[in-house]
Amino acid sequence: MKPPALRPWLPTAALRRRLCFHRSYAIQVPGGPTLQVFNENVKYLQKERAASNAEYSRKVDYLKDEVAQRLVDRLLDINREFPHVLDLGANSCNIARALSKPPLSAQELPEGAADSKIPLSERIHRLTCADTSPTTLHRDDSLPAPTVPITQEVLPSLETLPFEANTFDAVLSSLTLHWINDLPSVLSSINNILKPDAPFLAAMFGGDTLFELRSSLQLADLERRGGVSPHISPLADVRDVGNLLGRAGFRLLTVDVDDIIVEYPDTFALMTDIQAMGEGNAILKSMGGPMSRDVLLANEAIYRELHCKEDEKDRIPATFRVIYMIGWKAGKGQPQPLERGSGNVNMKDILGGGEFM
Repeated sequence: MKPPALRPWLPTAALRRRLCFHRSYAIQVPGGPTLQVFNENVKYLQKERAASNAEYSRKVDYLKDEVAQRLVDRLLDINREFPHVLDLGANSCNIARALSKPPLSAQELPEGAADSKIPLSERIHRLTCADTSPTTLHRDDSLPAPTVPITQEVLPSLETLPFEANTFDAVLSSLTLHWINDLPSVLSSINNILKPDAPFLAAMFGGDTLFELRSSLQLADLERRGGVSPHISPLADVRDVGNLLGRAGFRLLTVDVDDIIVEYPDTFALMTDIQAMGEGNAILKSMGGPMSRDVLLANEAIYRELHCKEDEKDRIPATFRVIYMIGWKAGKGQPQPLERGSGNVNMKDILGGGEFM
């Protein structure tokens, strides 16, 4: 079975995104109750069940492997040694496998060209892969080991990190943070366990992920049930991420977005793959239970009508919006922004005297 084809980002109409949920974050009052959006136990069971069928689980890893490779390629640009790195929410050690492959930048080089960057597999001396699902974490133990030395650690929860301060030379996280309830607190904890002047790189699904499926399910619910229930978990918007990183104490922030469009034969194949990835809905107050046949059939028809081109009715597109973030823990010798008013170039001179046409 071949994985669905990936195709590059294509701009989409704003009207298609009007029905997407938007999740905003608030900082908790010290000592107050933690905001619970997702059911950790449900997510744990979903991941355990998905990884229990190891062969099929590997077939639907196309998205996690692709994002892990792109995240690793960003780490390649940081020219330093990493004695100890944490992979937080490691899933099935996708980042460890990505580190064993040539980076994307090297794959794109012309034949015979040399890449001056030292491979990360030679610069990372130890990788700690941590996840809450033991079946997921150890799914590929029977396969050849990655070239990077790894240590696998099962955590009771990703909401509370059991590591001491100033432990890691870098922290990576690929497609896990979107299931965190108290993301501001977890980001602060990540900042704490990093050594000074160490980077944090992560990728998470963003707010426009599966907007096609969200909108078609909502319309199908309205048509067949007369109301709307949440079938897809809410996700953070890219505008939230930079603010959260800054509040957690990170410096020199970089946030960018990739839209990965995957084509499926129908909505049933799409939802089957989502379940097999362990990425099913885990909202705490979800109505639960399977969707009715009427809703599923209406969703299939609405999805094709709204989101498929006339000459592509034999397949459906599904957009996965991935937010990449890089932040650095404060440390000595880091570049600092200039003080306000210290510039010696007048913007009016650059913009032609500041006159408007």
